[in-house]
Amino acid sequence: MKFGLWTPVPHVIRTEERMTRALVSHENNSDIGGDEAFDFAVDIIQQAERFGFDNTLIAQRFLGADLDAWTLATALAMRTSTIEMMIAVHPGMTSPQVVAKMGASLDRISGGRCAINIVNGHWVEEFQLFSNGGWIADPETRYRRMEEYILVMKGLWTDPDFRFSGEFYQVDISAALANRKQKVTVPEQGKVQVKPFRKHTPPMYAASRAATGKRIIAEHCDAWFAEYKPGYKNFEQNLQKIRDDVSDMANVCERAGRSIGFGLNPLVVCEDTMEKAIAVADFIEDPQNADRIANSLGAGLVGTPQVVAERIHKLEEAGIDRLMLRFTPMGEGLQRFGSQVLPLLAQTRRAGGD
Repeated sequence: MKFGLWTPVPHVIRTEERMTRALVSHENNSDIGGDEAFDFAVDIIQQAERFGFDNTLIAQRFLGADLDAWTLATALAMRTSTIEMMIAVHPGMTSPQVVAKMGASLDRISGGRCAINIVNGHWVEEFQLFSNGGWIADPETRYRRMEEYILVMKGLWTDPDFRFSGEFYQVDISAALANRKQKVTVPEQGKVQVKPFRKHTPPMYAASRAATGKRIIAEHCDAWFAEYKPGYKNFEQNLQKIRDDVSDMANVCERAGRSIGFGLNPLVVCEDTMEKAIAVADFIEDPQNADRIANSLGAGLVGTPQVVAERIHKLEEAGIDRLMLRFTPMGEGLQRFGSQVLPLLAQTRRAGGD
């Protein structure tokens, strides 16, 4: 099992004191001796790295108080040494040519620690503003754009003479210069001269429930994130759903002639007793709670360290091989998970001869 962590940014975690102070400084343009949102993220990701976490997902929220994901990821890479930086990108909002250049750059300066999370977009208002009106209402059309997006990125990373003519993206430098009167020396066709540090392309992660999206992920990406029904009490029901969904997606991958990883995005509520854990989970899921992130509790990772470890083992048996975790509070929850749950999981593997 691989473990990842959501980088703490305002829209993916419950309200915490440090983040609240950071948001006040962002909105008021105040100087508090640095950016506390960044300092908070550094503290959490460094802690996760010490516990051996494999990667961190830096979500991109343009319409909000979050720091830019690419800027944050690059700064975090300079303050860490092993953890992979997975940056969320939105096809149609930033061009794949630009992302190929940025991704290769980050991969080089981080020593091969760049990954991409493809987010096909769902927030219309954000998309309209930051893509200059580029929202596409039809899901199938968005998926066609997503596939071209991936093909262009990979092509620019791997093919020194890459050409592409699609419905949404064009890669043809010579055609763009054909009508210019002045003779211009141009680089090789469709070449991003900065190549990724690693021999293979930076890994790509994505989630989709639609058949078209699953086919694209199976053919082009490296991991797919499964879904679950909200509600921590639905663990057994969700476990069977995850098992079925992973099996179905494995069949899609087999038809594509590929194998990929299978992930999940849970919120972990780990306490000394079941009573405490249930009280926290009930509060999070309370409809009257304005600070809800209840849709992350369906994976059922609520309980004592022993219960959480047992449920992670069951998820692994269902075919999940990576978890992208959140905690509440982030620092305290991560510390408890790293010091109490991870040793139990390691102990189970040793007992099983893995």
